[in-house]
Amino acid sequence: MPIFRMVKMRRTPKFTRQLLLNCALGVLLVVASIVSLRALHTGWAAFSETGNQKSNSAASPHVSQATTNSKQSPASLSQSIDSAIDQSELASARWGISVISLTSGREVYGRNANQLFIPASNTKIYTTGVALDLLGANYRWRTSVYADAQPDADGTIDGDLVLYGRGAPDLISQSRKDSKGSLAQLADDLYQRGIRQVRGNVIGDESYFRGETLGDGWPWTDLQWYFGAEASALSINDNEIGVNIFPHGKSDAAPQVKVNDADNYVSVQNSMTTVKRGGRLTIGIHRGLSDNTIRIWGEFPLDGKGFGARLSVHNPALWAARLFSKTLQDRGIKVEGGAQARNAREPISRRFDPAGSAELAFVSSKPLREIVKETNKASINLYAELLLRTLGRERGNMVSTPEPVGKERGDDEIGLAVIRLWLSRAGIATADLALHDGSGLSRLNLVTPESISRLLVSLSKTAAGSIFRESLPISGIDGTLGGRLGKITNQVSAKTGALTYITSLSGYLTAADGEVLAFSIICNDQTTRASATRIIDQIVSILAADPAIKG
Repeated sequence: MPIFRMVKMRRTPKFTRQLLLNCALGVLLVVASIVSLRALHTGWAAFSETGNQKSNSAASPHVSQATTNSKQSPASLSQSIDSAIDQSELASARWGISVISLTSGREVYGRNANQLFIPASNTKIYTTGVALDLLGANYRWRTSVYADAQPDADGTIDGDLVLYGRGAPDLISQSRKDSKGSLAQLADDLYQRGIRQVRGNVIGDESYFRGETLGDGWPWTDLQWYFGAEASALSINDNEIGVNIFPHGKSDAAPQVKVNDADNYVSVQNSMTTVKRGGRLTIGIHRGLSDNTIRIWGEFPLDGKGFGARLSVHNPALWAARLFSKTLQDRGIKVEGGAQARNAREPISRRFDPAGSAELAFVSSKPLREIVKETNKASINLYAELLLRTLGRERGNMVSTPEPVGKERGDDEIGLAVIRLWLSRAGIATADLALHDGSGLSRLNLVTPESISRLLVSLSKTAAGSIFRESLPISGIDGTLGGRLGKITNQVSAKTGALTYITSLSGYLTAADGEVLAFSIICNDQTTRASATRIIDQIVSILAADPAIKG
């Protein structure tokens, strides 16, 4: 092993001077290093602060005109959007954003773009877009009246009269200038054919659609409201009624309740009381999940200005049958039987088969292009659900998924399979997506912002691409964007979405340089009282004002 020996060194004057000189040089080197590092740190700090100031300016409503019009780099655009979120009261919420150039297909901006989010009514983009492409913009629904045989010479139907629905979203009881697809039109056509009597029942048949009339994952608390209406193949008057409450004028009399239901299909139990002027208005409304009894309670001040609510109707097929029976009799056609409803919950051998019956009259719906426009502009859940089931019924042969054991697949499930197939063919990944309804009311839907923006890009390339884009609300002009984004009026066409703790906006945006972008912005878990809509509009405005997006 090596041996280390300690050697004692003798200090001479020359050695001492050399040691002092080395120490002095060492101190000078340390001081010089500290000065250099401090200067470098100051430079980086100044750069960082400047960057933050730019981000804050982009997010602030008081941006100078010079800053707004200056050409931003992609990094600056990202900083502006990030700042709008991270410096807001909703920084703790979960944000997903995907912005894609419609021309080049490149990603302009992304934030959690491939993470899963609940999209709310942005789900309607999947439903309406795919329906337009696969069914065609001029597709129409047909609602028919059938009997076992033609009427006899006296105009008598010897048996039941069947009102058969195929999912028309716009069937109404009385004709309007903008819609002739009504029960009144059917009754008039039957009368013109010489029919004067029906010896059987009037049956409202909704068996065209198989499966549930309610969406998978719909909260039970939503079902009594108009936006939770049942998606029946025989829907009528949007499957909803209006309830209006007014002060009576006398302190000892209950407030008045009026329902726009001429057939009295729903019943009202009014337990409200009147309180003195200036009192607090309290109202409770409840409709049973499986009946049409509406209970109303609370206190209404004498000087109250009135209150209105829109409620869904349970079993709309029976309601349609009752309305049709009354319409027939008003037109001069006697009906001896009552009104009944029939659905697909029957053995296949016992279901109604239109091919074996005589069609006596029919009405057609508006074309699909108009239905889709109404669906997206006003965000009508019922229409989207009927579209989904129509996709399953009409285009279900595109998918070959086997029937589950012991269960017949509903047309809503088949419609969702058709949508997934369409997405796959468009090159959009579907493995992680969870689609459970057509309207977005379900909290079980999970999609990525990028899947929506890629869908928007793909839809723009279809034959109905322009029709789909025109169906979306326009910023500052109409629909659910009529009162939003007024400073960039007509630059944005997008679908809004909102549920508890969820806000979304997805569509098309024309930027300052003319570049058209497909974008999707979704905010989940927004538990504070701050407005996610305001932040979303701020982000859209940043994108619209940036002249450096193209490239």
